[in-house]
Amino acid sequence: MSTPKTGQGVIIGKNVQFGKHVVIWNYVVIGDNTKIDDKTRIGSFCDIGRDVIIGKNCIIQAHVTISNQCQLGDNVFIGPNSSLLNDKFPHSKCLTPSIIKDNVVIGGCVTILPNVTVHENSVIAAGSVVTKDVPPETVVKGVPAKPMMTRQEYEKKRDAFISSRKQKIK
Repeated sequence: MSTPKTGQGVIIGKNVQFGKHVVIWNYVVIGDNTKIDDKTRIGSFCDIGRDVIIGKNCIIQAHVTISNQCQLGDNVFIGPNSSLLNDKFPHSKCLTPSIIKDNVVIGGCVTILPNVTVHENSVIAAGSVVTKDVPPETVVKGVPAKPMMTRQEYEKKRDAFISSRKQKIK
């Protein structure tokens, strides 16, 4: 168990386990019995519940809520102001947490409802509300989120965008 690098006002619950080289920015709350693996970075003002599992090399930007018992695989990116939920009928105490598999990209202001699994290599577009499981290698967007393209098509569009931006800078 390692000690993370932390900013101001970080509150860490009991029995929290950290991998190596974890960085936690200011005013983050981490609940009891949570596990955060190697090289994960957590932005300011995040609320991470109890019994949460976060994999290696994750980037969680500011103002993200990860509810109790949710799970993130390795190499997950979560944009700011996003929420992973766990209770279909709040205060029911029948938790059905969200599960995010490896290499998933979640844009800003996304809400992932309880009992939803986002499978490997998927992308959730900014502002989406995810109400159903997302298949592997799929890009979804909208309210409710619906499939729009494959991850491969997304990568081609992203690469073309980056290339065009580099051209403008020259």
